[in-house]
Amino acid sequence: MSEVLDNLLYSEEHEWAQQVEGRIVRVGITDHAQHLLGDIVFVEFPEVGSAISAGDSVGSIESVKTVSELYSPVSGKVTKINDGLEASPELINDKPYGEGWIFEIEVDGEYAEAVEGLLDTAGYRALVGE
Repeated sequence: MSEVLDNLLYSEEHEWAQQVEGRIVRVGITDHAQHLLGDIVFVEFPEVGSAISAGDSVGSIESVKTVSELYSPVSGKVTKINDGLEASPELINDKPYGEGWIFEIEVDGEYAEAVEGLLDTAGYRALVGE
């Protein structure tokens, strides 16, 4: 059974979103997604400063099994990437909700509106059948 945290919101593409401060949202992939991918060996990040829309493919995650697209759960401007993943992409496997976060984005408009379409914990558990 995958870990699903109560303080996060989730996309149907298996990304999580967490409000860091104000309109800044931290994004990563879920524990469920990292289990499906297997050992992660490389992360392609979105460009800092780029404007992206919710649902856009913004990078990729490469594992020993496959390459998977990385999607943004919200719209806004990328403000930061987790450059620690360049040297240690396996942090996503070890701590998907902690040190394994992938990027931060300043959402367009109000936070509450930006995350409106995301799933809560119960919704994500139902999506993955847990």
